[in-house]
Amino acid sequence: MTGAALQAMAQDKMTASISEVLRDARRIVVKVGSSLVTNEGKGLDEGAIGEWCRQMAQLANAGKEVIMVSSGAIAEGMKRLGWTTRPSEVPALQAAAAVGQMGLAQMYETQLRANGMGSAQVLLTHADLADRERYLNARSTLLTLLQHHVLPVINENDTVVNDEIKFGDNDTLGALVANLVEADLLVILTDQKGLYTADPRKDPAATFVHEARAGDPALEAMAGGAGSSIGKGGMLTKILAAKRAAGSGASTIIAWGRAPDALLRLAQGENIGTLLVAQTAKQQARKQWMADHLQLRGSVSVDAGAAHKLQGEGKSLLPIGMTAVEGDFSRGDVIAIRDEQGQEIARGLANYAAAEARLLCRKPSHEFETLLGYTAEPEMVHRDNLILIR
Repeated sequence: MTGAALQAMAQDKMTASISEVLRDARRIVVKVGSSLVTNEGKGLDEGAIGEWCRQMAQLANAGKEVIMVSSGAIAEGMKRLGWTTRPSEVPALQAAAAVGQMGLAQMYETQLRANGMGSAQVLLTHADLADRERYLNARSTLLTLLQHHVLPVINENDTVVNDEIKFGDNDTLGALVANLVEADLLVILTDQKGLYTADPRKDPAATFVHEARAGDPALEAMAGGAGSSIGKGGMLTKILAAKRAAGSGASTIIAWGRAPDALLRLAQGENIGTLLVAQTAKQQARKQWMADHLQLRGSVSVDAGAAHKLQGEGKSLLPIGMTAVEGDFSRGDVIAIRDEQGQEIARGLANYAAAEARLLCRKPSHEFETLLGYTAEPEMVHRDNLILIR
């Protein structure tokens, strides 16, 4: 077989794998940068936002779960305040974010409603996702919104944080959201067609990268600086975001946001950008993360019936099957689940703190509100947040 034929076969195989990753993605996080949302700082681009909303609504109606991470609050605020250059003072940036966030939320709500989709504004900071309890609360909220066919529009809460404005970017936030909801795919829409081996504006020998491995150190070496003065992110931040997203099993595609029907074409398996493929499967990544917890904050013991439900039927752990609680853990901590012999059979994320869990032992879910004064989840550990040890 000739070298050309072998190369053609390899290309066909690569195209097939790209199509599969894109087409099979069910839960998708879409991140759009400031320069696209605000048309290079001229103000919110109603036409472009309307197009993305139309496409996201179509994807949702086709059974996909879509979350939008949108930049643009500061850029829109600058326009409304009449500022032509991005200020360096943090209070001024925060003021611009507060002003711009009003227009950003209104625009997405109007455009999504016009396409038959409900919308919700969610403002997050990196600190929200670093705190175990707030992480679990944010995750529960986003998954509940998706269940109700509501499209969450997420932005960084720039009004109350400093470091994120000065050093952060929404590429990172997009990756953290992909981790948070265990997305299959992170789509980063940008004003570039994807990743090149060098800056094509400076190097005529630069070639386009169709597919690469997320986390490959060579990608970071070839990434250039930021191309826009409106936002904060360059191609390097996107490569690092892909590396972070891959930690929970999500692949990342970097594509030109103004390509016609970009999101729909990607969902149909057409590669119109650079795909950075996660090397670890979603479930495997989650299980490894929990399995790697060497110091557990506590444990719950369960009866034989609950143990069978977990091990034999793949069910969630309900408090009615719990017999004892050990340790002092918080909501969102990884805890061990032990059988009647004291052997660890599973571990997972606690939906209730230790003090609350003790009150809920042997109690059915309809008594939770009486016992605690509120009801969070009916499960102590949901099966999606649980791995079997034996």
